[in-house]
Amino acid sequence: MKGIILAGGKGTRLSPLTTVTNKHLLPVGKEPMIYNPIRQLISCGIKEILIVTSTVHMGDMVNLLGSGYNFGVDFTYKVQEEAKGIAHALLLSENFAGGDSICVILGDNIATKSISSYVREFENQKEGAKALLRKVSDPERYGVAALDEHKIIEIQEKPSKPKSNYAVIGYYMYDEQVFNIIRAQDYSARGELEITDVNNAYIKKGQLTYGILKGEWTDAGTLESFWYANEIMREVDNRIGD
Repeated sequence: MKGIILAGGKGTRLSPLTTVTNKHLLPVGKEPMIYNPIRQLISCGIKEILIVTSTVHMGDMVNLLGSGYNFGVDFTYKVQEEAKGIAHALLLSENFAGGDSICVILGDNIATKSISSYVREFENQKEGAKALLRKVSDPERYGVAALDEHKIIEIQEKPSKPKSNYAVIGYYMYDEQVFNIIRAQDYSARGELEITDVNNAYIKKGQLTYGILKGEWTDAGTLESFWYANEIMREVDNRIGD
């Protein structure tokens, strides 16, 4: 399995902190934000990691992370020329994946517990995809999962009237089908290839499983959640627990 961290976007909700830097380089606890998803992938035994970011921030990202030597991994970098959605950014990783399964993390997702158990579950799954969920107080900010006792029935993208409080957060696992599935999707009204549409395509195949993330978590995409990310990382000294 290979790892992919999506670290593009403009970070406008964190302005003016992001006026001169990528939000994933902002400090969370005692380290840059992007260190947390990197450490997550390392905790899963993943050594080959692709980082997708924007043209304007690529130099800073490479200057910070280098080859991966200091982490004991190999970093590859890819530029997303235009911000056309999570699935669009993911499609850029097809050659890197090389037919292997992938673990995808959105670079602003900060968690205190390792996702390694969910990765192992996915590896035993053999095919399809897996998404991690979290019960939240503001589900309208996220893709929201409608659940029955055993599975996800449907995922709605930022609904005004959510069918549950379970948000699909920024941790995904996919088999090699994902790139063909992305290419089969249409751009949304906001001009993006939506990861929600990709996950719903797996639901139609009966191949999307889920787990509910344990420990503390936030997406660090707003000033309030960014402050919370700093709080939880300070409490654990930026370590990721088992």
